Amino acid sequence: MAQDYYQILGVDRNATEQEIKKAYRKKARELHPDHNPSEEAAEQFKAVTHAFEVLSNAEKRQNYDATGHEDGRRAGGFGGGGFGGFSDIFETFFGGGAGAGPASRARRGQDALIATHIDLEEAVFGTEKTIEVETAVRCERCDGSAMEPGTHPETCTTCRGAGQISRPVDSILGRMMTTETCPTCRGYGDVITDPCGQCSGQGRVRERISFTVKIPAGVRDGTRIQLAGRGEAGVAGGPNGDLYLEIRVREHEVFTRQGDNLHATMTVPMTAAALGTEIKIDTFDGEQAFTVEPGTQTGHVVTLRNLGASRLQGSGRGDMKITLNVSTPTKLNDEQRELLTRLAELRAEDIAHGQMESRGFFSRLKSGIDNMFSHDES
Repeated sequence: MAQDYYQILGVDRNATEQEIKKAYRKKARELHPDHNPSEEAAEQFKAVTHAFEVLSNAEKRQNYDATGHEDGRRAGGFGGGGFGGFSDIFETFFGGGAGAGPASRARRGQDALIATHIDLEEAVFGTEKTIEVETAVRCERCDGSAMEPGTHPETCTTCRGAGQISRPVDSILGRMMTTETCPTCRGYGDVITDPCGQCSGQGRVRERISFTVKIPAGVRDGTRIQLAGRGEAGVAGGPNGDLYLEIRVREHEVFTRQGDNLHATMTVPMTAAALGTEIKIDTFDGEQAFTVEPGTQTGHVVTLRNLGASRLQGSGRGDMKITLNVSTPTKLNDEQRELLTRLAELRAEDIAHGQMESRGFFSRLKSGIDNMFSHDES
């Protein structure tokens, strides 16, 4: 008596392809030798697999429904041996793309990276930049569908919209079915018969576009700003990628940046450093004044609060730090030389001999200890 393949799988005779596949996967899991090593389960597993081979093939199923046979081949045509071939079956039906249905043509667009240059002052306060870039944009004619307007894709006649086809393979267990991507529709389940002429069926075209970007205050050289959805348009209506804008800050002729602080070096005359004065400088915030105290030496740093770069993370601004360089005159006329000589005399300065700097307390203490131990050893 011929076996009832529908009964073996536990499905109705009107079951769809997906229902048959789902039933097979459930039965196969229950009867697989790794979970049920009995001989009875092994025979049932063979029967379930053969039933699926017949009912998952449209032509064989039609012959079976009409005659009770599938092209003259009955259930039971399995060879003996172990279960090594079942690993391939499970790779086909329980892994990969099996059972996932047709694939989607839509794919996310690629991300893009471009650089833009700004001045240091723009980095301190923030700015807006108009960016121009050549990229893939959605095709206006087909609105990203990749088809001529008013047309629709046709269901693939090879796989009947499944995106996959089944074909028999010979194994130690007999003839079995394996699934693979449909070569006609490439797994999509349908075929575009009238692709858009403007984008050649891609759903996107390349164009040069421009847009305005707000660059935040405090941005640093090398910072990357992510612009979501500003990358290349997706294929066949897929989502856009992202655009990453890399900031390049040009060098300034006066100021350099260290962290959130701005640094500069200023030369002051020897007389101004000696007598003290008020100096005005140009900053990004306009003209600012600061005091040079009498007796200022080279290397002294003047700090101007809150005149540095804005903090990108947080609030407030850094400082501006001005390092003073006291300039000693190199060319003197007779009158100037006489005046400086008179000044040295008034200050009782020995201009013929320098004065060595005294060592610090800890340096002298270390020398004393070293000498003490050297005497003990002798």
